[in-house]
Amino acid sequence: MVGNVLDGPERPLYEVKANLFKALAHPARIRVLEILSVNDEPTPVSEILAASEIEPTLLSQHLAVLKRHHVVSGHRVGNAVYYTIAHPKVAELLLIARTFLADTLTAQRDQLDVMSSLPPIGMGR
Repeated sequence: MVGNVLDGPERPLYEVKANLFKALAHPARIRVLEILSVNDEPTPVSEILAASEIEPTLLSQHLAVLKRHHVVSGHRVGNAVYYTIAHPKVAELLLIARTFLADTLTAQRDQLDVMSSLPPIGMGR
């Protein structure tokens, strides 16, 4: 143990999970994962660049974060680098997040509909 930070297998699972979510906590990284999740085969960086419109240096940094956290894997073929989602459950996680957001937005819309049906409030004396 170094300065209260546990390393290796002693590290609490909730801390490992938090780091995973930190790795996912950027819109560009979510976009990259969505691009990779629809491809059944390894995707070249050039295709990710075209689909995401992220600047090449920023894309490289985001891919490095995802790779460091074992969310994606990459391999080089000649001058091209290809990426895939490292585990099929990552795509499922993205789908679950989208479903959660859709359900939350629907509930909020329902609350707004109820509020808009309330009688007006007068500024009477």
